[in-house]
Amino acid sequence: MSVESTKPRDARCSKLKLFLASMAFAYFAKAFGGAYMKSSITQIERRFDIPSSLIGVIDGSFEMGNLLVIAFVSYFGAKLHRPRLIAIGCLIMAVGCFLISLPHFLQGPYKYETSMTHGTDANSTESIAPCSSNRSLTDDDEPDLAARAGKADSERSLIISITSCFYYLDCEKAAGSSMWVYVFLGNMLRGIGETPIMPLGVSYLDDFSKEENTPFYLACIHTTGILGPMFGYMMGSFLAKIYVDVGFVNLDTVTINYKDSRWVGAWWLGFIATGTIILLSSIPFWFLPKSLPKQGKEDQSKSLELNADAEQDHFLPDQDHEEKEMTFTEMAKDFIPSLRRLFRNSIYSLMILTYLVAVNGFMGMITFKPKFMEQIYGQSASKAIFVIGIFNLPAVALGIITGGFVLKRFKLGVIGAARVSITASVASFCLLAVQVFLRCENAEVAGLTVTYEGIPDLSYQPQTLLSQCNAGCSCSMKQWDPVCAYNGMTYASPCLAGCQTSSGIGKEMVFHNCSCVSQMIRPSQNTSAVLGQCSRKSDCDRIFKIYMALSVVGSFISACGGTPGYIVLLRSIQRDLKALALGMQTLIVRSLGGIPPPIYFGALIDRTCLKWGTKQCGGRGACRFYDADAFRWTFMGLITGLYFLSNMMWGGLYRKLVQRQKKLALREQAKEKEREENRVNGHAKINIAQNKDDTEKESTI
Repeated sequence: MSVESTKPRDARCSKLKLFLASMAFAYFAKAFGGAYMKSSITQIERRFDIPSSLIGVIDGSFEMGNLLVIAFVSYFGAKLHRPRLIAIGCLIMAVGCFLISLPHFLQGPYKYETSMTHGTDANSTESIAPCSSNRSLTDDDEPDLAARAGKADSERSLIISITSCFYYLDCEKAAGSSMWVYVFLGNMLRGIGETPIMPLGVSYLDDFSKEENTPFYLACIHTTGILGPMFGYMMGSFLAKIYVDVGFVNLDTVTINYKDSRWVGAWWLGFIATGTIILLSSIPFWFLPKSLPKQGKEDQSKSLELNADAEQDHFLPDQDHEEKEMTFTEMAKDFIPSLRRLFRNSIYSLMILTYLVAVNGFMGMITFKPKFMEQIYGQSASKAIFVIGIFNLPAVALGIITGGFVLKRFKLGVIGAARVSITASVASFCLLAVQVFLRCENAEVAGLTVTYEGIPDLSYQPQTLLSQCNAGCSCSMKQWDPVCAYNGMTYASPCLAGCQTSSGIGKEMVFHNCSCVSQMIRPSQNTSAVLGQCSRKSDCDRIFKIYMALSVVGSFISACGGTPGYIVLLRSIQRDLKALALGMQTLIVRSLGGIPPPIYFGALIDRTCLKWGTKQCGGRGACRFYDADAFRWTFMGLITGLYFLSNMMWGGLYRKLVQRQKKLALREQAKEKEREENRVNGHAKINIAQNKDDTEKESTI
């Protein structure tokens, strides 16, 4: 009999472990996809020639998908089959990833802006004269067409207008300028599919595991999940070095490399890989039960009865269907009252606001951090993504597991967990504030950050790109095809550098007799230039290492407070509202903390752009070069301000927690006193009754 009773308990225990492993893999898969999306932001922005504000909208579509379904999934899903809902969510996420990669197969090859009109053929040896090269229709020839049309008669003008219209329609179709909509919709599907994983998975685990084991289990899940971003960023770094049309074009004809601001990596390959992994993560959840016995409980009769009923469900299909319909109706009627009970909890409401402010800063930072490292410290997109994945994310993983271990080792309650979380938040903020003052000098670009004589002079006006040294070249001010002269200065194009001749092909092209180089105040014997921007000054690498050290330590300290903060949230709400509370937290934080930050961060960053790119069909494209100082103050200043506000709110939250714990302690003392009085009164009554019985017996005798 004892052997038979042990087998079901072992089976239930193994199923809890299977759910724990499945949740860890699901967290890994969704984090893998999410991190890869973040690492591909720069590549997507360049591929579709869109500004940072629009890329912020695309990035925020993930939270928009969450917003659509999170409240209903969290409330109704908690009373339905939670593992199967998680499996369905993973399936939807995989479809979203595949949809994001679709534009690559629907649009034409990537055509970056360049002033080169010859030499794109790898076998061509024809020399280019940049100073006298023809301009393309995408910039200054467009007004010339209208001018010629105005001088012609009305019939010819109409023909030219119609021809021009058809040209632009064909151009737009070839460029695939609206294909970013597929990325927007696919990312929204990812958000919808990710919805059930966190609230339903965490509540399922917390319901059926020991209370003291929950922090450790959560830490294990989040730590395993943090490996996802590590691999996601590493894959993003690897694919950022592979040309977007690899396998479709001759790479010898490409005149840019992965360090160029026009370069686009093979971003679409990563979404196919992430979609496949997420699809695999859904499989175990289809085979897990709706409920499990509480871990460590000896009495499992109720769970065994429920499982026995579940095994016999196929004998009573009609009756089961009616019961589910009635249960769903009851759940719907209880939804609004449950919301009212939840938000009357002042601790919960204040904690949501605190998380909301902190997440605003975090989302803005993680979305544009690779671009920040590119523009401020002169790192390539590939290296920026790589160092985040190889240094910052392991520090976050170590911090999360450390926070969970501290809670379990010292058996900290709500107040102890809050203290750990606040300390970590304040310490990480101090390190973040130091990073605001770390800077590198602006890259020297003639006509943008310095004059053609090498004197520092920041300018947002395109007219400053023209000078006496290139006045006779009829150069376009819209093109961005940077060249690096041997004097260490970057010029926006070979034409603007006044280069007369060229030699070589592809990436090895060299421009000679550049008139603007020869007029520099600093002596320069070589007046040649090569493709690409010049490297930053040597001290910038040292400053970048200091920045990374502060960033890694800050990431570790901040992550140490993650699990304790989560435990404070879980222990501050009633058990029957746990799934709803987690769902509403996700809904509010992601809708107001996930959607707006990339948009307003991107819009503010756009204001610091010094040189905009030009789309294939004309018009403003993605930004090619930023004012480094303005970018730094805008980006880091906004993040620091948001984290400062969240720390102030943590202080108010801690006071509320202490007051609540004091009230609960006084209430518990009152109850204990009442129980003691009842116990004393009970003993007195028993003694009186015994004395009365003894008296009656004596009288009877």
